[in-house]
Amino acid sequence: MSQTILIIGGGIAGLCAAITLQQIGMKVKVYERNTEPTTAGAGILIAPNALQALTPYRVSEEIIHQSYSSDGFHIVSDRGRPITQLKVPSSYGRIHAIHRKDLHQILLSALPPGTVAWGKSFSRLEQKDNEVRVSFRDGSQAVGDLVVAADGIHSNIRKQIIQKDTYRYAGYTCWRGIVSVDDLPGVSPRFIETWGTKGRFGIIPLPKNDVYWYALINARQGDLGIANYSTTDLHRLFRNYHDPIPNLLLKTTSQDMIHRDIVDIIPMERFYSDRVVFIGDAAHAITPNMGQGACQAIEDARILAECLRIQRTYQGAFVDYDARRRKRIKQISNQSLMMGKIAQSESFLFTSVRNQLMKHVPKWISHNQAQRLYQFQLKG
Repeated sequence: MSQTILIIGGGIAGLCAAITLQQIGMKVKVYERNTEPTTAGAGILIAPNALQALTPYRVSEEIIHQSYSSDGFHIVSDRGRPITQLKVPSSYGRIHAIHRKDLHQILLSALPPGTVAWGKSFSRLEQKDNEVRVSFRDGSQAVGDLVVAADGIHSNIRKQIIQKDTYRYAGYTCWRGIVSVDDLPGVSPRFIETWGTKGRFGIIPLPKNDVYWYALINARQGDLGIANYSTTDLHRLFRNYHDPIPNLLLKTTSQDMIHRDIVDIIPMERFYSDRVVFIGDAAHAITPNMGQGACQAIEDARILAECLRIQRTYQGAFVDYDARRRKRIKQISNQSLMMGKIAQSESFLFTSVRNQLMKHVPKWISHNQAQRLYQFQLKG
């Protein structure tokens, strides 16, 4: 089944879809609204399930080469005392932290030159009996057999087709940054997330002696006062947390921080509509509490290509794709949302009980949960 496929969105989901679909002989073109490859963003985690999904495409090795790896997360209190470890089973490999811009470049390099058309901001699409016509804001158009909507959580394609608000504000907001840790003592080589009543703080080493950090606090959605926080304001909030958190914030400039309210979407009732199929955040944006947002987008791309490869019609492929992805996406989305609520508690009593309970969770339970999360299954 050879098709001409238009991919709207040149982020991780869109580029991975282009890689997987070209591999099965599809004619692919990616349309990205940015005028050039983006260099914005902080760090990103690529878990074993995503690496497994990418294994046939010769990009996994490059991700491993350009990343910093760990066997899991260490959860600690605001005093730095151990609470629990979220460990990757040894047979599954490791979690890899990488600069988002480096990951983007790796994926771009895996595509033939000219695959991506830059400066193409989506306007509208029209589905016909035998084609899809996409219009862009510069007045140009593209025609293909199918469209892959990979245009993110605020997908304009999804809004055109569904016309229903499916956003959920998680109740907390997030800052992210990258800073060099040269001459900064107390930085652990481990992936650490700190849970305290003032908020959460993550510290993830990156290559070249950099650290990716993130801070989450409970807040009203769209609070402009909080959105304008400087690193000095964040330092005031986290100044009593364990080292090196206060110093990491002091070393970060305010203009180098990225701020965003944490919002997910209720997974779509169906991940396709006639000749349009949705992947990544456009279909099922997930809160970041399990580090699976990009990973599930990568899984989407691999499984979509597999379904188009084995099914005789695109209709059958889309139905198959939806069936394979739905249960896993729902489970991870709900689990991530619940983990965020538990981790963001500001109650001293609740957090004390929570921390004690987490210390005594049997290892076999944690191991089984990690196996389910980090195992990529092509057949779903």
